[in-house]
Amino acid sequence: MRIGVDATCWANGRGYGRFTRELVPAMARMAADDTFLCFVDRRAAQRFDLSAHNVELIEVPQRTSPTTAAAAEGYRSPTDMLRFTRAVWRVAPDVFFSPTVYTYFPLPPGLRAVVTVHDTIAERYPALTLPTRRDRIFWKLKVKLALKQARFILTVSEFAAREIVSILGVDEKRIRVAVEAPAPVFGESDSPEREAELAARSGIPRGSRWFTYVGGFNPHKRVDVLIEAHAQVVRQIPNDPPHLLLIGTRTDDVFHRAGQDLDRLITAAGTDDLVHWTGFVEDGDLRYLHAGSVAAVLPSECEGFGLPAVEAAACGAPVIATQASPLPELLEGGGIFVAPGEPAPLAQAMMTLVMNGELAATLGKRARDRASALEWNDAAQVALDALSEAAA
Repeated sequence: MRIGVDATCWANGRGYGRFTRELVPAMARMAADDTFLCFVDRRAAQRFDLSAHNVELIEVPQRTSPTTAAAAEGYRSPTDMLRFTRAVWRVAPDVFFSPTVYTYFPLPPGLRAVVTVHDTIAERYPALTLPTRRDRIFWKLKVKLALKQARFILTVSEFAAREIVSILGVDEKRIRVAVEAPAPVFGESDSPEREAELAARSGIPRGSRWFTYVGGFNPHKRVDVLIEAHAQVVRQIPNDPPHLLLIGTRTDDVFHRAGQDLDRLITAAGTDDLVHWTGFVEDGDLRYLHAGSVAAVLPSECEGFGLPAVEAAACGAPVIATQASPLPELLEGGGIFVAPGEPAPLAQAMMTLVMNGELAATLGKRARDRASALEWNDAAQVALDALSEAAA
């Protein structure tokens, strides 16, 4: 087959980009007789690092990169999107794959397609993800068109599949589930000294304990609840309080942001010296911060998958995460899962692991075992099967 791929989100630093950068290379390796026609803009082309005999890069001029234009407060011009439509029409692939509806553009009429919908968070919590009425209208129209043009919908968990059926009204027979996995770089620590060095670089004194949070600082991620929960823990053990690492970019994030509000919450809680904004951390370093932590925390209102938690689990970190996700199933026995939105249950879970190192170690081992069983090759096979079925 000649498979067209929307690879514009290759440059995206969030989960959509990670999904694309892990899944597409696995697909290309496994389907050596197929040709992957990857459509990119200039920004994605500069980061595109997949070199294989069956991969062709097709750059399409854009006034604004889709990675930034298809944003919570951005605007992707019809002219730019139609440039991609025309480029795909000229190349005429047998089938087309969109790794995310986030950068979706209209496909030529009649082209068979598989579109990935990672979650229904924007539909469930529009006020937390899409700040204006115009944003919500454009998102709704884009998703509606994507669902109409796609023969099959790919998603990343059974939890997300149920949400897509319930909220978007998609027939479950059209849905295929390609479960995500941790990248190979995430694994157990081989250097406690490296853990301490990176913790110190992040502002944590030697000998202190810490929690990690990795992700965006958007309202639906409920980092505000995490900050309050952490403050409650600090008040209970003021002589040896755990620190909190907030890991992720605050400046290069195209989603609805709440960074300044979080700063004010930290100051109001009196934990300025214990909460550390690290900025972006390379995966190789992140591995050690997770491995040395008390736990990784993901308190989101909802997650379609929760890849940061699974990556932390692969490093042997126990997980404290939202019940509104597939994580209680994916990492069963590897963490504590709480209802989203309230600081008290989250604080109790954090306190439990701070005070019980033996339990934390047991949960961490189970989390690692569960995360290590996930493979990108399995997800790639599901995607390839969906594309073959769509093209038939």
